[in-house]
Amino acid sequence: MAEPVSPQQDSASSVFAARPRPPYIRGRRRLVIGAGAALTAVATTLALCSGPEPGDHAPTAVCSDTGNTSLTADVDADGRLDEIHDPDRSGEGSVLFGRADDRVEVGVGEALGVWQKVRGLLTPDLETRGTFGDFDGDGYLDLALFRSQEDSGDNPRSNLLVHEVRYGPLARDLSGSRGGTIRVRVSFFVAAVRATDEDQDGRAELHVFQSAGDGGYTEYVGRQEDGGLTLSEAGTGYYGHGDWDELQPGWSDFGTCVYTSPESTPSVRREPSDLH
Repeated sequence: MAEPVSPQQDSASSVFAARPRPPYIRGRRRLVIGAGAALTAVATTLALCSGPEPGDHAPTAVCSDTGNTSLTADVDADGRLDEIHDPDRSGEGSVLFGRADDRVEVGVGEALGVWQKVRGLLTPDLETRGTFGDFDGDGYLDLALFRSQEDSGDNPRSNLLVHEVRYGPLARDLSGSRGGTIRVRVSFFVAAVRATDEDQDGRAELHVFQSAGDGGYTEYVGRQEDGGLTLSEAGTGYYGHGDWDELQPGWSDFGTCVYTSPESTPSVRREPSDLH
């Protein structure tokens, strides 16, 4: 139905207003809008996918400070030593990156990717856990990362959204040079994670503590296998809320840092008591 003409319009203006635009103009506008949308999508994708890149400095020693409260390593391979803080070694730690002009601290909760965060928007009670260890034995620290839904009552929820390993060197946003999966046996809440190298073979073991019901946690041990980490089929221990002291928190199993001068990179000293 034709649009009505207002009394102020004469017949010539009415004819001009009702005349359709040439098809090529409409087509050109659609082309411009489509190209703009495509460019916006590409720019958004690049913004999400691009990020800081790690350096290529040779691996340095990974060792504990003398107080056994933090781990020292060149996490991002830029030639400067960084510190990993996780006092209880529960998997809620952070990396303090050492830089010439500033020092930036990044927690494992900030290591989640954009889509990993989006997936959890509608899910309550999600918790992130992560731990650092050289799982593949190349000298660089890797990050084992988990995100799961906390228990409601005594029954564990089977909702483990993230279980992956990021291989080092790691960038300042804790993204990895490459990634792999962590093959889990159950998808229950991950209450704590830690890495050790108790057998001193240069490849860290991953210890994962997952809900087992009734307020307890089962420990699974993971090792490097086929481009990722595989957890043991059966649990290696059961722990209640009051048993965390038995897990010997601290970093002594990595060895203590020894410096020949304040500017030197550390070497490692291990005492017999360090081996658990």
